[in-house]
Amino acid sequence: MKPLIFLRNWLLLCAMILTVACTSAPSGPAAQPDAVKIAELTRAIAALRSDVDPEEARRAARIAVEYPRRLMVEYQIEDPPLRHNMKVNAGIKPRGLCWHWARDLGARLERENFQTLDILHAIANYKTPFRIEHSTVMVAARGEDIYDALVLDPWRYGGTLYWGPTLEDEQYPWRPREEVFAEKRRDQGLNEYGEPVIDF
Repeated sequence: MKPLIFLRNWLLLCAMILTVACTSAPSGPAAQPDAVKIAELTRAIAALRSDVDPEEARRAARIAVEYPRRLMVEYQIEDPPLRHNMKVNAGIKPRGLCWHWARDLGARLERENFQTLDILHAIANYKTPFRIEHSTVMVAARGEDIYDALVLDPWRYGGTLYWGPTLEDEQYPWRPREEVFAEKRRDQGLNEYGEPVIDF
C-alpha cells in the first residue's frame, strides 16, 4: 500500500473512532415503532407552515421512515454506520455511505413532486477536525431554507430514521450542500463550472 494511502486510511480510522457517538443504538424517538414515528413525523412536517398539505406531509413521512428499510437491504447493512462505511470504502459492501442514503432518499422523495414541500440537502463537518463529513436530506415548507427544515437522516442509525429540526440537531452543524460545494471548489481553485481559476 502506498504510504499516502495508508496515512489517509489511518487518519480516517482515527476520526471514525473519535466519532463513536454516531454509532450508538437508537434511543428515544429513533427507537419508536414505524407507525408511531410516521404519525409524529407527519405532524411535524404539517406544522412546518400552515399551508403544508396534510396529505403531502403524510406521504413524505411514510416514505422517509419506510424507504430506508428497503435501502438497508440494498446496502446490505449488518453493522453500525461507521463500520459499514469502512466496508464500503474497502469495496466489501456496495453502498451505504451517508451521501448514498441522502441521495437515494432525496431522489425517492423528489419523485413525489410535492407542491407544498421542498426536499433539501445539507452537509455537516466540512473541515471540522476529528469529525467525518456527513450528508443528509431535509424536508421544508416550499421556499424555506435548511434552517427551517426537518433533518431526515437514515444513516445515523443504520436505516432507522433520525428526524428533527435542523437547529435542534446537537450532533451536526448543518450547512446547505451547495454552499459547502462552492467552498470546496474555492479551496481547490475551481470556478462554479469545476474549471481551474487562472489569474492573469
